[in-house]
Formats: sequence, C-alpha cells, structure tokens
Amino acid sequence: MKRIVVVGGGAGGLELVTRLGHKFGKTRQAEIILIDKSRTHIWKPLLHEVATGSLDINTDGISYRAHSAKHYYQFQLGCMNGMDASRKVIKLDALNDDEGHELLPERELSYDIVVLAIGSVSNDFGTPGVAENCYFLDSHKQAERFQQALLNQFLRIQQGTDEENLKLSIVGGGATGVELSAELYHVADLLKAYGMPAVSAKRLEVELIEAGQRILPALPDRIANSARSELSRLGVKVSESKRIIRAEKEGFITADETLINADMMIWAAGVKAPDFVAQLEGFETNRNNQILVRPSLQSQSFDNVYVIGDCCACVQPDGSFVPPRAQSAHQMASMVFKNIQASFRGEPLQDYLYRDHGSLVNLSRYSTVGSLMGNLTAGSMFVEGRIARLVYVSLYRLHLIAIHGWTKAMIIMAAQKIGKVVKPKMKLH
Repeated sequence: MKRIVVVGGGAGGLELVTRLGHKFGKTRQAEIILIDKSRTHIWKPLLHEVATGSLDINTDGISYRAHSAKHYYQFQLGCMNGMDASRKVIKLDALNDDEGHELLPERELSYDIVVLAIGSVSNDFGTPGVAENCYFLDSHKQAERFQQALLNQFLRIQQGTDEENLKLSIVGGGATGVELSAELYHVADLLKAYGMPAVSAKRLEVELIEAGQRILPALPDRIANSARSELSRLGVKVSESKRIIRAEKEGFITADETLINADMMIWAAGVKAPDFVAQLEGFETNRNNQILVRPSLQSQSFDNVYVIGDCCACVQPDGSFVPPRAQSAHQMASMVFKNIQASFRGEPLQDYLYRDHGSLVNLSRYSTVGSLMGNLTAGSMFVEGRIARLVYVSLYRLHLIAIHGWTKAMIIMAAQKIGKVVKPKMKLH
C-alpha cells in the first residue's frame, strides 16, 4: 500500500488530506498521514481574531485527531526539520511535553508521495531587536500569547490611577496589520460590558506602520484608500513610507532615528517559509525560502514531492509568482489532489494556473472592503459594507465545507450562531 504524507495542516494541507482520505484512505488504496506541530487547526486569516479574543480556539478550533478519525487519514503530532528525498523520508524533531521531558525521540517517516504544505512564518528581514521585543501572529499559540498580554494591558488601564492610554504599534500594512488594527478597537469597546468601564476605544493609541508608499500594497488603490479612511475614522494613525531599522523595549526606531513609543509591538511585515526549508538538499529555493516548483506543483527535482501554499514558489506564465493567500492554497490543494489521482492512473498531470477571485479586507464589525472576480472578468468589481462582509464570511464557510462536508459544516455554522448568543463576545481568560 502506498503512503501519502502531507506535512502541514493549514488551509491547503487540511483540505487536501481530507479529500485524499475519502478517495484513497477510505478504500485502503493508500495510507494517508497528516503531520502538524499543533494539535488544533485554525483558519490562518482568522488569527488576528484569536489575538484579540474575538475568536476562542478552544471552541472554534478543529482537533486534527478528531477530524482524522472521521475522514480516513492518520494524524501524527510532530515538527518537520528536514528530509532526505533520495531515501524518501522526512525527519521530525523530538517531541517533548510542556515541562521539556522527551516523549518521542527524533524520528523519520517514510513516504511514497509527500506534499509539503508547511506554510510560512513572519519575516523580520534581520531587523535588530524584532525577535526579542515583538509579537508575531504566525500560529494560534503566538496569537494566544498576544491575547493574554493584551488582557493584562487592559487590566492595567482599568485599575490604573492615571489616564494613560494603551499604545500599540503594528509594523506591516498588509491584510493582517490592517485587520488587527480595526479588531483592537472593537474588543476595547466590548470590555465595558464585562466589568472594565474604564477601558474603551478612546483609551487606545494604535499606529500602523508601512514601509511602502501605501498600506495594502498588493491590492488595488481603491481598496487601500477605503481601508485607510476607515482606519483613520476609528482612530488608527496610519504611517506610510516609514521604515523601521530596529526594535527596542520602549518601541520602534525609524530610519531617521525617531522613537515610536509602544506598550506592545506587533510585527506583521511579510512572510517567508521556515528557515530549515532553505537547507533541504536537492531543492531550489528563492530568497523567501520558498521551494521552486514545476507548473504541476511538483518540486523541480523530485516527481513524488509536491509543494503547496505559502512555502511554494510557483511561477505563472506572465513571470509573476503566485501570492501567498488562502485562496492560492485552496486552489493548489485541488490541483495536487487531481494530479495525485492522475499519477495513480498513469495519466498526464495538469498544470496549475492561479485564478484571482478578488481580495477582501475585514475591518472588524465596522466595515469590509474589497474587489471580487479579479481576472475572471474584464476588470474587478469593488464592494464594501454588508455585501463585502457577507462574501468575507462565505470564504470561511467554504473552507468549513471543504474539510467537513456540507452537513456537518452547516451544523457547525448553526452552533457558532447560537454560541454568539450564549457566550461572551470575546475570550476573557
């Protein structure tokens, strides 16, 4: 029996392993294994809501082990640190408990086909002091760490004797930085209903810092301008064309040696594949550690190694690279599923072509802006307000349908609706 291993249970990895499980695992045509360093899946575009407490991973996350039991694949907890493609094995770190005691030693796992869906981590571009002084939102553990620190800061504001505000500086004017900025104002106002009357959006000073000429540089001007206007209305200070050269305990230092004071600093200024990817033998990578692939999404060196998602460097016919977005990972997962089926039947593999279905930026409960259709029409259609919010929510629902099926996804959506009525509107612990 062939063994197909998927490394990484993000948006693309989990959708792919679910489909592989139903196609090959259920009929015992192949052994399907998912490897992930976390026990729980959360849709990455929602990490900013985990960071502010708007989303509770304990109730909204998906247990890989429980999911695998119903979708005909195996789950192994582990963190990949290397691979030997010539021997067809991936290498996993030792597994330790919370106290540092070793549960499993370093180990190897063989495969016939492997799909690398490792995802990405924040790219600090070697900026001094960032790793030591900033929060990142690469994973739900980092998001939860930020949420606990944020609650402590709100408690300081509530019980303080002065009128000092909470100052937060966010570096990176992409979707994560923009959405986090708006979400912070939303949760600050919520706390008045939970025993913190001194805390409100008026006690926040949020500065969003972008090194480029404007925020949301990957999106059309109209979306960026609309988002900037809405953020300014909320009270966010949007600083564009401002480059950070280092981070200190007191705040960020700009290129002109100006100190931006901050109680909390968040770095969201770009992503790259994990550093160990660039050390894998036999693979060609770019400066962001992404693995270069053929149009079929196979690695350039090995037919049985596929790469999808943020760690994949896929060149399109026009010479551009596929952007690291959730919709890219979803499309890549679908193509690799088709190509694995084709390889089982001895048929030619298909080439992947990225389809831009538009981009949406959700500014918490205040507004949603974006463009729809992308290159499916002669141009793009600008949307905002309730329509844009509906489409944004629908993207997450489509993800739930892909990993659960229609029936269970609808039950989960209904349960989430009920939960919003009976649970606190934010995580308070």
